[in-house]
Amino acid sequence: MANSNKLVARRQRRTRLKIQRSKGLRPRLSVFRSGGHIYAQIIDDVAGRTLVAASTLEKDQRKALKSGSTVEAAAVVGKLVAERATAQGVKEVVFDRGSFRYHGRVKALADAARESGLSF
Repeated sequence: MANSNKLVARRQRRTRLKIQRSKGLRPRLSVFRSGGHIYAQIIDDVAGRTLVAASTLEKDQRKALKSGSTVEAAAVVGKLVAERATAQGVKEVVFDRGSFRYHGRVKALADAARESGLSF
């Protein structure tokens, strides 16, 4: 158990250092996944505010999706956040996966966001 906590902390530290290098240049696409849902935000760290957000908890998504914890649901959220970002004029972001590994739902969200026009 202690070893897995160390691995999570190491992944998170590595991700945060990469994000700090590009701080202020581009907003960051922050992803959080829980057991039942997935959330994505595009955050402007300079201004300290959220520009765009999307999740499987939204009313439209709850009706359309069977479950919020699937790869398909993550792809829908990625597409939605990318469409909202391009409507706001955001084209380039830094991907912040936190301590989550880049596979499964996190990867599906990132791929859908790239296909919908975001570059990172």
